[in-house]
Amino acid sequence: MPHLRQNVVTKQWVIISTERAQRPRSFSVKEPALPLDLPSYDEGCPFCPGNDGRDEHELLRLPKQEAWNIRILRNKYPALDLNGDRQRVFQGVKRHMSGVGYHEVIVEGRLHHLSPATADAELLYQTFLAFQQRSWMLAEDKRIEHIQYFKNHGLAAGASLHHSHSQLVALPVVPYSKRARMEEARRYFDDVGECAYCLMINDELRSGERIITQNDRAVAFVLYAANSPFHIWILPRQHTSDFLEAEAEDIAAVSDCLHKVLSCLHRGLNDLPYNYVLRSSPLRDHGREYLHWYVSVVPRTSTNAGFEIGTGMFINSTLPEESAAFLRDIAGGIN
Repeated sequence: MPHLRQNVVTKQWVIISTERAQRPRSFSVKEPALPLDLPSYDEGCPFCPGNDGRDEHELLRLPKQEAWNIRILRNKYPALDLNGDRQRVFQGVKRHMSGVGYHEVIVEGRLHHLSPATADAELLYQTFLAFQQRSWMLAEDKRIEHIQYFKNHGLAAGASLHHSHSQLVALPVVPYSKRARMEEARRYFDDVGECAYCLMINDELRSGERIITQNDRAVAFVLYAANSPFHIWILPRQHTSDFLEAEAEDIAAVSDCLHKVLSCLHRGLNDLPYNYVLRSSPLRDHGREYLHWYVSVVPRTSTNAGFEIGTGMFINSTLPEESAAFLRDIAGGIN
């Protein structure tokens, strides 16, 4: 019989539709997100070495010498403008703000054909360190309230170029959905006196049935109330609200778990398209006891339709426990 589950952190409900349950392997795609015949170098790719002159778009490269591993560039088609003041105008129902902010691309590695799942795990760690280093720079801009980090893998997930890259967008406001999540986490903390994310970590570790992989400092699991098949959270065990304040050891541990999760999706589901987002506290909400930074991985297994648009709820046709067991078996074979 179908049943509803609620995410203790976000308070979102999801329908677990066992009547139309699908086996985890049925989500394997026919065409992988990244074509198998890509070369290691593409002369037409703007991210490949040799096509990457030190122009006005480059903001950071790690290491700084020519043989870089990570390169941060201004997006050539940014959603926001670097210049101008942050101005708000309220005229009845007409409310608008100047579109100031930053939109940047993080080039992940020199080789054109690799992805986070097929590259060495160290590259993901370096990507996250670059996120953190660049964010400290952006935090100096008083116009910026929140920084969102994300990766689109595959055309279905919004990727327009094959060379592996992620993005960050520094916003002049904190998005409403972010504020709503923060408020729910604050309410839980006020009621119980405990971080809801820490509760989730401890509960999942005790149960073990939705765990995919873990190490001494981080854990990855399919959510109890997963919005969609293989909806995964990866959290550091140490309570830290702000990614900018995260210790290198925790970043390395989360990166290691993320690498194994993405490798599982690559091996088990033929490189299923996905998005991952790194969620952290807004820049001006530093040190809130009820917040906890983490990474969310959302494979693209379905398209939102009328029900989802109308209710804000989701229907998951696969039991989260079965999805986790499927990925856990694959993770056991990854060194």
